[in-house]
Amino acid sequence: MERTTSSAVTGLKYLALCAYLVFLAFPLLWLLSTALKTPQEIAQINPTIIPNDITFANFRAAFDEQPIARSLVNTAFVASVSATLTVLLSIPAAYVMARYRSVVSRAVIVWVLLSQIFPWVLVIIPLFLLLRDAGLYDSRLGLIIVYVVWSMPFALWMLRSYVASIPYELEEAAAMDGATKVRALRSVVAPLLAPGVVAAGLFAFVSAWNEFLFALVLIRDPDLQTISLTLVKFIGAEGVARLGPLAAASLVATIPSLIFFAFMQRRLTGGLLGGAVKS
Repeated sequence: MERTTSSAVTGLKYLALCAYLVFLAFPLLWLLSTALKTPQEIAQINPTIIPNDITFANFRAAFDEQPIARSLVNTAFVASVSATLTVLLSIPAAYVMARYRSVVSRAVIVWVLLSQIFPWVLVIIPLFLLLRDAGLYDSRLGLIIVYVVWSMPFALWMLRSYVASIPYELEEAAAMDGATKVRALRSVVAPLLAPGVVAAGLFAFVSAWNEFLFALVLIRDPDLQTISLTLVKFIGAEGVARLGPLAAASLVATIPSLIFFAFMQRRLTGGLLGGAVKS
């Protein structure tokens, strides 16, 4: 009887997990379905998920009408550099915040919390003026700096929690064995901190990849525009969207971030196992 109940509970858990996965994957499936439909089928009153006549004309139209490839390269460059800088700047700051309790660390914590309360739309005009005066307006460097500042508070908070969860006794034991501070950080703390670094990098990369408001205000050169700005061009002046090419371009824009997430997910699992072995 207990075995039957346990099997039923396990089956319900897997059923709920499958339902959740279908819920998460449905928007991507709907994008794929719309991208493969003809304009006549898209305009039907009762849409279907599986296209009746599969066509790749929407993908050809999307790449012919807009510089999708160039926008993807711009977005990948900005997102990768901003995510790397965010992680590199957040790691030492998070370690200091977690290990050394002082007025400065408490002030940084207050800054992190306050930065998450106020909407970023309030600072878009000051940012525009600052970047314009600094000669960084309409440049990828200016956009990267904004993305780093935007992502750092959350990355700091996340990494601080990871550092705080690592027992300080491990560093003391390494010091007793003759390891220097740098050696203890590299050999003891770094492997255990790897999952947090990957998670913070994922957050910074995906945030920069999907961001629209800052790119809209700070980028004007068509050669520097990110993919989110390019997708808007498939919507007409009166708000009428060309659903076929828009769905095709959106699907193409989603695939690189999914590949990056899948690649980093493997590193996240490896970091967790490596940390478990080290501890």
